[in-house]
Amino acid sequence: SWHHSTRAFTSVLSLLVESVMLEMQDPKTGVKSQPQRLVITTIPHAITGEDIVAWLTNCYSIEAEEAWALGTMLVAFGYIYPLQDHKRLVIKPDASLYRFQTPYFWPAQQWPVEDTDYAIYLAKRNIRKKGTLELYEQVQYNSLHKWMNHKWDFIVMQAKEQYRAGKERKKPDRVVFDCQERAYWVVHRPPMIFTQQSIMRPRVKSSVSIGALVKYSVTYNKHDPFLAPCLPSNPWVTDDVTYWLLNMANVEIPTKMRVERWTFSFGELLSDPRGRDDFRLFLKKEFSGENLAFWEACEDLKWGTAATMNDKAQQVYKTFLTRGAPRWINIDGKTMEVTVKGLKHPHRYVLDAAQTHIFMLMKKDSFGRYLKSPVFKDTQKRAICPDQHMFRSVLCVCESVVSTVEHVVCTVVTTVKLQLNAESQMAACPF
Repeated sequence: SWHHSTRAFTSVLSLLVESVMLEMQDPKTGVKSQPQRLVITTIPHAITGEDIVAWLTNCYSIEAEEAWALGTMLVAFGYIYPLQDHKRLVIKPDASLYRFQTPYFWPAQQWPVEDTDYAIYLAKRNIRKKGTLELYEQVQYNSLHKWMNHKWDFIVMQAKEQYRAGKERKKPDRVVFDCQERAYWVVHRPPMIFTQQSIMRPRVKSSVSIGALVKYSVTYNKHDPFLAPCLPSNPWVTDDVTYWLLNMANVEIPTKMRVERWTFSFGELLSDPRGRDDFRLFLKKEFSGENLAFWEACEDLKWGTAATMNDKAQQVYKTFLTRGAPRWINIDGKTMEVTVKGLKHPHRYVLDAAQTHIFMLMKKDSFGRYLKSPVFKDTQKRAICPDQHMFRSVLCVCESVVSTVEHVVCTVVTTVKLQLNAESQMAACPF
């Protein structure tokens, strides 16, 4: 079908692009790189636009215009990034400097793009640039500040910590990492909330949407019921409820497709009750189960009824935040100060700063270890892959019934005819 052809083409295209990148970075036969001076810093392994176009032309025996288009595609999807004119995601066939993006930031890694991460990056950049951001960055910074005001103290705190950690690197390494991170967010920054000012964002946004769409399609194509069949069958078509039974919220043994989704992102894991149970078992063995319990308590407060909001907020404070709490969580002093101050007048989002801090802690620390742990590997091994149920269509059933009726009618008619012939012969016989 067209959907399956599109899915296969997307997967093949991703593999082809990565194979091209590996060839281009080959030390012997790839694009020649060398240290280049950028302002007052020497950037290692820099390449020029004309070298990229020349290599593509010679390696694949194509015209220069085709090589330029292929190079521009590699830049637009974030495999190569410019060191100078970073806002124009195109290849300039001249002495303009570029670098190969580290595989950590390649689209195939399928890192989820979250507003909180982007807000931390902008806040860190605002600190480094002392408030002089690019116009489009300033618009996005202001929009995110207004939208995420309830946890902006936490975002600024995280940005300061990352900024201090970055200053400990050597200057060339710091410049290279800053360029890599900036190139990643130019391509993959999350969509903006539409305001009158955000309509004036750069035209490069179109490439962001394409890259995000390709990355999402490659990741989720097998899990989309419009593109892939439900196993063992689609309950809305066949009236067979096995699919629902296998995917109940707290089923003992999950399906392989369900376990696979947990690896896509930490958010996918937490959104599945069965995944949270598995993660809770892992955290219990690491003696850090209070982190997930606190996150769930914050969700319960956020989505619970207004009548129980004050009681739940106080219960969370006594269980997780106060000194000597039975399940005390480790958060920094600034976040604790903001949280305790907000609990004097509790509301649904009063714990957002602390919840986000714990979420980021579990995401960057516990989640990676969980995916490598015996707990996850055992669940992955025991997960089931149901075989597809084969049901005959209504048309086939009707044809079978009609055929059976016709056979019965023909048998009855034949029997009646034989009986009538026998009676007529007996009547005609004189004896």
